[in-house]
Amino acid sequence: MKIIKIIEKIILILIICLYSCERASLDTEYITKNVIIIVIDGPRYSETWGDSSFSNIPQMKKISEFGVLYTNFYNNGATYTIPGYTSITTGNNEEINDLGLEKPEFPSVFQYCNKKYSGNFPVSSIFASKYKISVVSDCLDSSYSGFYKPFCDCGVNGIGVGNGYRDDSITIRKTLTSLDEEHPRLILIGFGEPDYSAHNKNWQEYIDAIKNTDSYVYQVWNFIEKDKYYKGTTAIFITNDHGRHLDNVKDGYVSHGDTCDGCRHISLLAFGPDFKKGEVIKINRELIDIPATIAMVLKFHMPTGHGNIMSELFK
Repeated sequence: MKIIKIIEKIILILIICLYSCERASLDTEYITKNVIIIVIDGPRYSETWGDSSFSNIPQMKKISEFGVLYTNFYNNGATYTIPGYTSITTGNNEEINDLGLEKPEFPSVFQYCNKKYSGNFPVSSIFASKYKISVVSDCLDSSYSGFYKPFCDCGVNGIGVGNGYRDDSITIRKTLTSLDEEHPRLILIGFGEPDYSAHNKNWQEYIDAIKNTDSYVYQVWNFIEKDKYYKGTTAIFITNDHGRHLDNVKDGYVSHGDTCDGCRHISLLAFGPDFKKGEVIKINRELIDIPATIAMVLKFHMPTGHGNIMSELFK
């Protein structure tokens, strides 16, 4: 009986400590007021940060001097596009249809953000080259389904399911226009061409697509550094939804979807006024930790997320 009471007291203390930590983090004043999430679909770590020459990502290498690079960053859920995006946006590793035909179970970081800051008027946006990414704008949770949704512009016609993929060059153009004219507080940008080219079994186009997305990332970063609205108040998280098979696994770089290190091992580059600069962090982190950290800096609760705050990221 005494042992049970001791265990109950320990559990109570842990609950109080966890609540106190969350309360303290939400009470902390951050310089960051806006967040941009950039997802580059499907490059392998060996063709990005795992290549010591950084020949395919020279611009991101430059940006890393002003931010934090995570070299042990992973997708610990299903290594497909929609499950990866679901982890990034809801903080849950969920088994979910990869064709965009099934909504995530839990509310997204966009829905929590919109509820906090503007009710049903969206202060968050999603711009993505693949039509199916629009599915992460909503969820099945009865309290949030159909409510607090972000503005979405995905695929050929910008309206989501069933209208094909568009060039990343269109996505970056639409994104920069929105940043310039509408000033979303939270925005996700999804580039899809590395994954598309690899599935088409074209190695050179796959490499070229990685280089192109590297230049698009730099365009976003350069815009933020010069824009009077975003400069000095904006954090950027640059990551991937999944990687690709290792050369000795199945069809190699062409596909993805299992638990091999090539599919799981991705990267995170984070830049922002509250973050450290020029550091490489080797702590193991994963996709679901991104929304937990965003919720903290933008000061809203995200009770359905299961990620951890990346406290080592901060100054």
